[in-house]
Amino acid sequence: MPPIRRRHLPSLGAFATFEVAAKHLSFTLAARELNVTQGAVSQQIRLLERALEVALFIRKHNALELTPEGASLFSAVTAGLDTISAAVSVLAGDEGPQTITVSATDGMALFWLQPLIDSYRALHPEVGFVVLASDADDTLRNYADVDVAFLCGNERCEVGEEMHFLFPETAQPVCSPEFLARHGPFEDPDSLNRVNLLHLHDRHWSADAIGWQPLGWAEWFRAQGAQWAKAPASLSTNKVSLLMAAAMAGEGVMLGWHHMVREPIARGRLVFAHPAPLTAGRGNFLNCKQRALERPALAGFVAHVLAAVREAG
Repeated sequence: MPPIRRRHLPSLGAFATFEVAAKHLSFTLAARELNVTQGAVSQQIRLLERALEVALFIRKHNALELTPEGASLFSAVTAGLDTISAAVSVLAGDEGPQTITVSATDGMALFWLQPLIDSYRALHPEVGFVVLASDADDTLRNYADVDVAFLCGNERCEVGEEMHFLFPETAQPVCSPEFLARHGPFEDPDSLNRVNLLHLHDRHWSADAIGWQPLGWAEWFRAQGAQWAKAPASLSTNKVSLLMAAAMAGEGVMLGWHHMVREPIARGRLVFAHPAPLTAGRGNFLNCKQRALERPALAGFVAHVLAAVREAG
């Protein structure tokens, strides 16, 4: 593609729209973030391609891919918009907003992230947080305003991001102390088949934000050389929060993720019902935009999270 003289460049708005569409690889999601119609996004991309005389996307059925030219332009536009944003902040005397935007799944946000936010704000009350939590929308991590995304899986770091491994995904049977005293001890896996086993519904694992294989009772029993009897349970739900509430109320035993049950166990609201943990070979990660780390509040929060992970062991 021959060089284009600056005065003949398309509008900055067209490049900004392209950057959002390329980030999501979806005109629909780009339209949602930009608060315009999908048709408006599609039209602006077509006009940009016409002005540049090059295709930026490969349009497939219900999918988009960047062409090599599109990928090159995406990298350049992202860097350019970041540079403009930084320059505007300097001119405005703005040291950066004291608001940190994070994304996570529902359970991660409620049971692991919120206590860390509370402890950080106790030291820095001037810092506010926006928490975008969902078990059904993995695209939250890609929104422009998200500074830090907490992810589970086998993640890779993209250009312009900084990735930190936090801990492996590990689950173990937990229940209330009262339930254990009344129905336990559970000395072998089969003894758990005789009590109420609360479990996550399959819909939890098929959500768009949780695209990996389940970590449930079938997997736990199999790892112990036993078989889940699949007796009727008082609660099967796609929400970890509902399971936790039922377990803490003494309703039954659930598979509790170590990072989510650490605080209830420390407070004596839950105990381990059986000593055998289950791991899935995947981990939890902190993914942060490198440019966001230039803000002292955000850099401080990331350091706070990593220090808490190290302390927890």
